[in-house]
Amino acid sequence: MLRFNIRGENIEVTEAIRNYVEKRVSKLEKYFDEDRTPESTAHVNLKVYSDKNAKVEVTIPLPYIVLRAEETSHDLYASIDLVVDKLERQIRKFKTRINRKQREVSKEAVAQLFVENNNSVDVAENELEIVRTKRLSLKPMDSEEAVLQMNMLGHNFFIFEDAETNGISIVYARKDGKYGLIETD
Repeated sequence: MLRFNIRGENIEVTEAIRNYVEKRVSKLEKYFDEDRTPESTAHVNLKVYSDKNAKVEVTIPLPYIVLRAEETSHDLYASIDLVVDKLERQIRKFKTRINRKQREVSKEAVAQLFVENNNSVDVAENELEIVRTKRLSLKPMDSEEAVLQMNMLGHNFFIFEDAETNGISIVYARKDGKYGLIETD
């Protein structure tokens, strides 16, 4: 069910590393419903820094959710294990949230959940330069679901279509640890 796109930065992706990544990340397939989950590609980026730290980033786009996690440690294999553990926690949290939500609303509303968004803007020498652009299609959801998706992606804001108003809204993480909501007219 999962295909792999494994890239290395400052490291050669050997057969042993590739096999270890595929074995560990494939463990997550037990959480997917084979009948309802189409084949997906796990994008894995392995990076080794000059201080010998190893960073592993994994992104798995699925229908209505994008699983994403990254971990850094002094050992590449430990980073792989840590990132898989983090993804597994995300999946369990998502499934718990879905089960709770199914009790509250119809199954049709639950099927309209998550989408990734991230527009990065860098500020350099008093100039604004857009360095990355992403296009997205918004799926209807409520603000709680948007906060969950934002947290799972590790972002500090998330744009979504409000299921009740059909308007575009933004949730964001506040410095006090709480969340804010911006609604449009």
